[in-house]
Amino acid sequence: MRRSLSVLLGSLLSITVLLAGATPSWAYPFWAQQNYASPREATGKIVCANCHLAKKATRVEVPQAIFPDTVFKAEVEIPYDTSVQQVGGDGNLTGLNVGAVVMLPEGFTLAPQDRLSDELKEETTGVFYTQYSDDQPNILLVGPLPGDQHQKIVFPILSPDPASDSSIHFGKYQLHVGGNRGRGQVYPTGEKSNNGAFNASAAGTVTAITAGDNGANLVEITSSSGTSVTETIPAGPTLEVAVGDTVESGSPLTNDPNVGGFGQVDVEIVLQDPVRLYGLLAFFAAVALAQILLVLKKRQVEKVQAAEGLI
Repeated sequence: MRRSLSVLLGSLLSITVLLAGATPSWAYPFWAQQNYASPREATGKIVCANCHLAKKATRVEVPQAIFPDTVFKAEVEIPYDTSVQQVGGDGNLTGLNVGAVVMLPEGFTLAPQDRLSDELKEETTGVFYTQYSDDQPNILLVGPLPGDQHQKIVFPILSPDPASDSSIHFGKYQLHVGGNRGRGQVYPTGEKSNNGAFNASAAGTVTAITAGDNGANLVEITSSSGTSVTETIPAGPTLEVAVGDTVESGSPLTNDPNVGGFGQVDVEIVLQDPVRLYGLLAFFAAVALAQILLVLKKRQVEKVQAAEGLI
């Protein structure tokens, strides 16, 4: 009875966290998994860019080549100025969060914990990895994480073994990587977040600015024909118009508070056959040995010629 009660309380707590904790400040993985079957569109664009409209740099470091059934790391760098703060969902300033997605080739997966070296365990401490969906273990997600502590995110990767999987072949593969810092400007539902600029939907004169709910501002614009529209500006952006100002349709009413953005990069990695490498080393050794024998033979001939007085 006591155990059943504990399980029930645990379930209720989990549901509460999911419902109450899903604030507009949540980063890439949560909403992308809910709204897109794949994080990469047919055009090659990673879907983060649909909501995070600002373009920022993202870098990744991976080995040029790796052997089968080998653990290696992909380091995703998400640089930004840690002195800046973003607008939170409630309009207050807060630190930026970061998130990353790594799309691996088929067969590549997250390395199991028992295969990690002590160095990798230390580098991945506090980072929780999830796969994009149950049937896509080669697509890994991380975030949101505090950006000031995770400008570099290490993904431990396990390469496949063609000997145990006939669908895997040696050769060159592509990795698609995306890195995000800060909140988006558009929600997947199509609504604008408060982390972006707001524009006038009609031309006219600002006739009133009143306070709304939860720190919002209501900007009333009256056109020359006498019709009025009211723009709702949520808490966060700073108004750049005042009563009596004339605005054009599409002109900004606020500043753009966004300090984050998203970037993506594609890199190549070679799944190298060890036998080919051993063959290459053997070829180099044979060439080196042939060169040495050639030099020795030449010196021997020179000594014979010298002894016979031909030189």
